[in-house]
Amino acid sequence: MNLARRTMNEPALAAVYERAWRPALFYLASGRTTSADRRDAVRTLRLGGDQKVLDIACGPGNFTRYLSNALTGGGYAVGLDYSEPMLARARIDNSGPRVGYLRGDARRLPFQDGAFDAVCCFGALYLIPDPLTATREMIRVLAPGGRIAISTSHRWNPPFSQASKIAGGWIGLRVFDTETFPTLFAEHGLVDIDQRIHRSLQYVSATRPR
Repeated sequence: MNLARRTMNEPALAAVYERAWRPALFYLASGRTTSADRRDAVRTLRLGGDQKVLDIACGPGNFTRYLSNALTGGGYAVGLDYSEPMLARARIDNSGPRVGYLRGDARRLPFQDGAFDAVCCFGALYLIPDPLTATREMIRVLAPGGRIAISTSHRWNPPFSQASKIAGGWIGLRVFDTETFPTLFAEHGLVDIDQRIHRSLQYVSATRPR
């Protein structure tokens, strides 16, 4: 297990992750606040009503619970993560009537094809071993007409791209180019593909045709 993944499995980090660690790092990386990211997630996924939502690598569940607040009726959000400390914190801090948490491997999701109306992974694909396999699994469990959204790293400054790749590889963080995820989505038949770049982060969303 690389340095980045070991860090994510530390109980001490789980306790402060959403309060300090993630907001600070993401603001430095993208110039965006956590509040803006959450609002955009709800808008991009087009959440509402009785949809079923899957949040991959949910960490301590702050995004998962926020997404669940946009649902009504039989709507439900599932947060999936590999880290037991993160999930323990999620159950303490971010439980709710329309949210639940599950330990699992993003590369082998324990769900049937087309099980979810919306699937997302925010700020974690660069940590997951074989992230493209994980992304294909996200597409597999997305229902026709459903929305997928990710945020992940982006090699945004060409003069420093090789340095960022080397540094990321040393600690276990992958740095993706501009084409990787839009191309993958298109190859799997997704439409309405949208990509937005904010400094060293990219936000990519798409729809699975009905």
